[in-house]
Amino acid sequence: MSVKKRILIVDDDDALREELTSQFAFFDEFETTAVATATEGIKAAQEGDFDAIVLDIDLPDMQGTDACAVMRKHGVAAPIIMLTGNTGEASEILGLNSGANDYVTKPFRLSVLIARIRAHLRSFEQSEDATFRIGPYVFKPSAKRMTPPQPDDGKVVRDIRLTEKETNILKYLYRAGGKPVGRDELLEEVWGYNSGVTTHTLETHVYRLRQKIEPVKGQASILLTEAGGYSLTRE
Repeated sequence: MSVKKRILIVDDDDALREELTSQFAFFDEFETTAVATATEGIKAAQEGDFDAIVLDIDLPDMQGTDACAVMRKHGVAAPIIMLTGNTGEASEILGLNSGANDYVTKPFRLSVLIARIRAHLRSFEQSEDATFRIGPYVFKPSAKRMTPPQPDDGKVVRDIRLTEKETNILKYLYRAGGKPVGRDELLEEVWGYNSGVTTHTLETHVYRLRQKIEPVKGQASILLTEAGGYSLTRE
């Protein structure tokens, strides 16, 4: 079972919203949340840690371009694809500093929308703004950091600092979507073609990484050992 990409759909057309939700359900890679207003969309985007957002331009309480700008202002970095019924609105969508990544004109084929989403997800994973959820942590590869959940008592828990190799191990395992990755494959991807590096080197790095990120010392609940390799928790 792979880690699903979480998609937020913001559209006031009940029929279209329901149709998109039902159609996305046929794809194992996606999990959707759908809301009808810009206000609900902004709130969900800030709280929901979505991988991509599909946002209608004509909403009852606010223009989609304005909602997009508000999301960006509040730190939402995920790709945003606008839905519009007017090709003439393209310049407005992609201009005026709204922060949208792309647009699709209604009526559209679902295959086109999904292709756009997949393309932007791939690009976003390589960007400096990309963040990923791994267990209880928010993982930011560009900063080589993992941010733990903050306790309710007001105390600040510091980020976990990672080495470059630790960061690359987590990135590759995350992109495997929960599937086991063999030690030799991980060595090749993280260290490259270096005959002087052995699986013992990898095991040492995995041990040190577990010391940093596992909530209970000595218990692997996030970075799991599999037959011949490793995987990340699917939770």
